[in-house]
Amino acid sequence: MMITRLLLASFLTTSVFAAEAPLLKDDFSAAKLESRRASRGEWKFADNSATCTQDDKLYKKFKDHGPIIFYDLAYEDATIHFSYKVDDAVKSVVFTSNGADGHIFRFVMNPKNTGIRAFPADSKDHTSISLGQDGPPLNPGEWVPVVVTLRGSKATVKIGDFEKTYEHASLARPKTNLSVGFSFGTVSVKDVVVEK
Repeated sequence: MMITRLLLASFLTTSVFAAEAPLLKDDFSAAKLESRRASRGEWKFADNSATCTQDDKLYKKFKDHGPIIFYDLAYEDATIHFSYKVDDAVKSVVFTSNGADGHIFRFVMNPKNTGIRAFPADSKDHTSISLGQDGPPLNPGEWVPVVVTLRGSKATVKIGDFEKTYEHASLARPKTNLSVGFSFGTVSVKDVVVEK
């Protein structure tokens, strides 16, 4: 009887810890991570962060798309955490959640505000629609924490002190990866965690 109780307690403890383990954790302590793809620029990994300065030749080569970090990860509902820091030259920071058929959810921060977009799968050319332009502007020189929670048709976006929930049916689709990218200047990213 005592052995059965010990085995049950051990199983329950293991189950609780397994359920709490994140789907992804990147503290940038290593230059390589199996699910991470850093591209469109020379990313440097030091002091538990990833930093890149846009190369204008690469920006043109990639059809006006700046440096980006992709994480290949299958998920539907998840909470994504990361922090970023920009310099004064940065014109945008972009977070995107993608599916097998393309973009699903995105926010684009610029010096004036943050725009939130959905990408309905039923549109013929996969055109995005605006869910709002009411997010905060970029804040150069400071580490800014970001939390994006995707649950069914809802996306809750926290950027610093800002928090708002947006809704669109297309957000409930299965996701295959996520990314953080930017244009112009220098951006650092740290503390990337994806939880169920």
